[in-house]
Amino acid sequence: MVIISTEATKVTGVVSFYMAAALVMVFVNKATLNANPDLPLLFIFNQLILAVIFLHISALFTKHIDLPRLSLRTAKDLFAVVFVNIVGLAFNTLCLRDVEASFFQIARGMVLPLTIAASSIQTRSRPSALVLLAAGCVTIGFLLGIVPSRTLPVHAIPSGLSLLYGFLSALFIAVHAVLIKSSLPHVNNSAIQLAYWTNLGSAIMLLPVIVFDGEASRLFELVTSQIQPWDWRPFLWGSLVTGVFGYLLCVAGLLSIKVTSPITHMFSSAVRSVLQVLLGIWIFGDILTVNRLLSIGTILLGTMYYTWIKSQEMAKPRQDKEPTDEKG
Repeated sequence: MVIISTEATKVTGVVSFYMAAALVMVFVNKATLNANPDLPLLFIFNQLILAVIFLHISALFTKHIDLPRLSLRTAKDLFAVVFVNIVGLAFNTLCLRDVEASFFQIARGMVLPLTIAASSIQTRSRPSALVLLAAGCVTIGFLLGIVPSRTLPVHAIPSGLSLLYGFLSALFIAVHAVLIKSSLPHVNNSAIQLAYWTNLGSAIMLLPVIVFDGEASRLFELVTSQIQPWDWRPFLWGSLVTGVFGYLLCVAGLLSIKVTSPITHMFSSAVRSVLQVLLGIWIFGDILTVNRLLSIGTILLGTMYYTWIKSQEMAKPRQDKEPTDEKG
């Protein structure tokens, strides 16, 4: 009984930690972007650099953080996964900036169907009918959420551009999920090393974009302005908090994979979705319409159904391998 209790406590702790870190990331990101809407890419850059710094600090205290040796060959091998990661992260941030926090999960609602499609193309295999049913359910949920509503005030209606950001974010997240599997052998199958390469490489790729996109000059204008002094504290603290929690989210994700099951992950995702909606309404005054409620519920239902299908598929091979006692 003690062993079961200890295991349950461990799972509960990891899942709660992961949910808390994910929610903090969304809402602190949103608050910082609301205060500084002109510096989204610089905000991402700060998070990436802080993640690299925290990985170096962690490596000083534990052998479990195995940092990679930098080489041009590995950089070339990982170029695709790093490029897709930073493009997806940029669209993700732009989408969060332009939509309400509670609507954010609707705007990115096509992640699951697009991931299934990308995986199917890569493996040249056809998804099962049940998987397609789950993907169809999520797609219907997404479409329900983006249908224009006359009951919404103008400021709460997402623009076509913000919906495009959300769809492109989902697309690049899906492609990134597929590329991770083929990228791991280049870093000795180490998730930590891949995370290090991804954060460092993404920051390097993002730097020239910040300069040519005008964010660097915009930052200079804000810092040197005498007419309207810039309150830099929300941006600085937002960068620091999201940098810390982004790193913790990486660690929590690795722990979650080790100690939780697909079913546990399914229910934790459901709880996190509900909390995100409630917190969005409470913190930012987001508006929840019937359409949005149905959309989130349908997307969640499809996602949970998909997770259940995959858990059943994973359990079948193990059951088939179990020896049977047929002695008479």
